[in-house]
Amino acid sequence: MNDFLTANYHAHTVRCQHAYGTEREYIEAAIAMGIREFGFSDHIPCPFSDGYVSGIRMTMAQAPSYVETIRRLGEEYKQDIRIYVGFEAEYIPEFYEKQMRMMRELGCDYLILGQHFLESEQTGPYTGSPTDDESRIRAYVDTVIEGMRTGSYLYLAHPDLMNYCGMDSVYDWEMTRLCKAMKEMDIPLEINMLGMATGRNYPSEHFWRIAGELGNRVILGLDAHCVEHVTDKDSYGKCMALVDKFNLDLINRIDI
Repeated sequence: MNDFLTANYHAHTVRCQHAYGTEREYIEAAIAMGIREFGFSDHIPCPFSDGYVSGIRMTMAQAPSYVETIRRLGEEYKQDIRIYVGFEAEYIPEFYEKQMRMMRELGCDYLILGQHFLESEQTGPYTGSPTDDESRIRAYVDTVIEGMRTGSYLYLAHPDLMNYCGMDSVYDWEMTRLCKAMKEMDIPLEINMLGMATGRNYPSEHFWRIAGELGNRVILGLDAHCVEHVTDKDSYGKCMALVDKFNLDLINRIDI
C-alpha cells in the first residue's frame, strides 16, 4: 500500500472502554496498509487512592494482560511488522512515580504524552472543552513542559487538544511558548488523524502555522480506536495537506 504512513505509535484497545476491535485486527489491517512499525499506546491506568474506577482507561490490574497480549502478537507477526507496546499518559505528578514503576516492571517500550486533563480526571478539567480562561491554557502549557522535562515521553500527542477560544494573542503566546520548548527538547509533535476524521477542534491550523514557523518536528498518529481508523486514507491525505500548507518538518518514524 502506497501513500500512507509507515509507522504509527498511537493506538488503543477495548480496555479503555471507548475503543473497538481486537489487537489482531488492528495488526492485520496495519500490515495490509503497508505499516512497518505499529505501537499500541492505550490510556495509562491511574493508581487512584480512593477506590475511584475510571470509565475511560484500564485499571492497574489489567495492565499486565495488556502488555502480555501485545507481546504475544508481536512475536506471532514479527516476520511482517514490528510491534511495540506502551501507554498514552497525562503527566500528573501525584501518579507519575507509580506509573513509571509499573512501566519498568512490565517492560514497556515507550510513553507518549496526551494531556487530556490538567490534573486527575476526577478533578479535571478536560483540556478539549472550550474555554476562554487564560489560566487554563497557561496551565496546559506549563504542565506539558514540566512533563516533557522528565525525559519519559516519546512525543506529544495532539498538542493542539487545548481548546482555547479566547484572544488570538493569548493563544499565539502560549502555543509559541509550547512549541519553542518542544523544539529545544527535540520532542516531535503529533498531527492527530482521529481528530481530523471526527472533526474535532484539532488538528488546528492556528497551531500548526505556529509549529511550521518555528520548525518543529512533526509526526502523524492514527490515534486508532477501531480498525477503520487504521485504514483511514482520507484523513491521512487531509493531514498531509496540512503538512504541505505549513511546510511542516515531517518525520516518518522514531527510534524506540
